[in-house]
Amino acid sequence: MKPPLSRQLLEGSLTLKDYYTSYYRDTLGLPEWLELVQQRCEYEGEVKRLFRFLKLVDVRSHPGIVLNVGCGTGGFNRVALSYGVRTIGIDSNHNALIADSFHGVLGVSEELPFRSGEFLGVYCFSVIEHVASVVDSIREMVRVTRPGGAIYIHTPNAWSWYEGHYKVPWVPFMPQSVGRRYLRMRWRPTAYLATIRRLTRGALIRAFQSASVTDLTFYDGDPTRDRMSRWLGVVPYLEVVARV
Repeated sequence: MKPPLSRQLLEGSLTLKDYYTSYYRDTLGLPEWLELVQQRCEYEGEVKRLFRFLKLVDVRSHPGIVLNVGCGTGGFNRVALSYGVRTIGIDSNHNALIADSFHGVLGVSEELPFRSGEFLGVYCFSVIEHVASVVDSIREMVRVTRPGGAIYIHTPNAWSWYEGHYKVPWVPFMPQSVGRRYLRMRWRPTAYLATIRRLTRGALIRAFQSASVTDLTFYDGDPTRDRMSRWLGVVPYLEVVARV
């Protein structure tokens, strides 16, 4: 019999399935947690994300390595390697890095332990909304990207009427105190809400400007998941490529 997940986390013996069970079932309380865990174990979403990244950022025609900031359990890195894209991953969550025996770098986005201009590009998917400082994180991404390289960021849109982590309808700019009551009414755990900072397009533009980067292209590739956002013409996520 396996020990409880809390003990596995402490001992560093959890599997990929264990890790995402803890996240989807216990942290977020999603009814469809089992299906989501299976998708993660099969890297289903990572293949789609890699193809999207390669469509927007041309990295295979140039020599170099892509840095995955907030790599988690390393699914994107494994899939990228199978398509000939060299990557390195960094994450602040030790438990994510040891799940599935992934060899990533332990560290934070505000202080990347790499040389300036070391990477061909940076990939950052659903991470920038969780960092301690968006400005410092983006400055570091710019610093480690070589001239002519690109930074890809994907993050929830603060104007969306959908919360992509809890996967529920959401009122834009809802105060956290109200959000916690709303989640409790839906019988959902609330602690994770404190880790989420929903960003606007303007906030990302200003953060890149602070790093002297103004060549930004925003894309609306994600379909809306709720009727309100479709009716208002709001995309649920912000997707931007910055040219350094």
